[in-house]
Amino acid sequence: MSPKKIRPASAWRADPSALLRVEQGFVLADVDPDAPPGFDGGKAEGKAELLADAQLLSDKQERLFAASKGGAPDAVLLVLQAMDTAGKGGIVRHVVGAVDPQGVALTAFKAPTEEELSHDFLWRIERRVPDPGFIGVFDRSHYEDVLIGQVRHLAEEAEIERRFDAILDFESRLVDRSIRVVKVMLQISPDEQKRRLAERLDRPDKHWKFNTGDIDERQLWPDYQAAYQDVLERTSTEAAPWFVVPANHKWYARVAVQRLLLNALTAIDPQWPTADFDVEEQKARLEASSVEAVRA
Repeated sequence: MSPKKIRPASAWRADPSALLRVEQGFVLADVDPDAPPGFDGGKAEGKAELLADAQLLSDKQERLFAASKGGAPDAVLLVLQAMDTAGKGGIVRHVVGAVDPQGVALTAFKAPTEEELSHDFLWRIERRVPDPGFIGVFDRSHYEDVLIGQVRHLAEEAEIERRFDAILDFESRLVDRSIRVVKVMLQISPDEQKRRLAERLDRPDKHWKFNTGDIDERQLWPDYQAAYQDVLERTSTEAAPWFVVPANHKWYARVAVQRLLLNALTAIDPQWPTADFDVEEQKARLEASSVEAVRA
């Protein structure tokens, strides 16, 4: 028998859910993108933490999926918002990628199509809400319609206000359906964004990631920060709070989001469904069964 694997001591000294949660009086400009709130250690310890908890996250996701087969309604929705290059893709690969892909529903929302524009802005969002048992991931989300809408003046003020009300109602309905909403903003500094964009231009294997429009959006950094402040203040609720994760260090952003997901799944506490058959009877049938070789 192989010895039981012992998990190394955690480098978390405090729960990031409490440290990163947007509460009344939150000021986005006060967030230090270089800081690792609640975490003792650096990149090596962060990678070790991510690896140590990957199996735990996978196990809890399997329980969530299995519980849905027994009728449990629970699901998790991870909303990822950020400025360009902040690391949303890395979160998807290194955190969500640790669980069974059959239990994940990932949507990367791009600019709306003509069909989507012919409906209300939430139409395409509602269609991608995770089913029971799933971890849903929105790479960008319904918040684009108030963020870009404000910064780029794509909608009248009255329409922006209507969208805010619609978002609050939408998320309240999700929670009523037993969907835990984990909203994460990855916050990087403009200097770090410049460095990451320069890396994409310097490396031919990164050119495919570069979008010339990213530089145009970068010029509007102060406007986007103001729009994010508005969003965070108005839509971080008790039922569906925002968490702002410092993201200049990719390793910290990943391990922090992993812990936020673990906390959400732990709060759900999914249970293995009870068998809808007589277990002992099936054991007896299996023991008595035989398989004859099929000869050509």
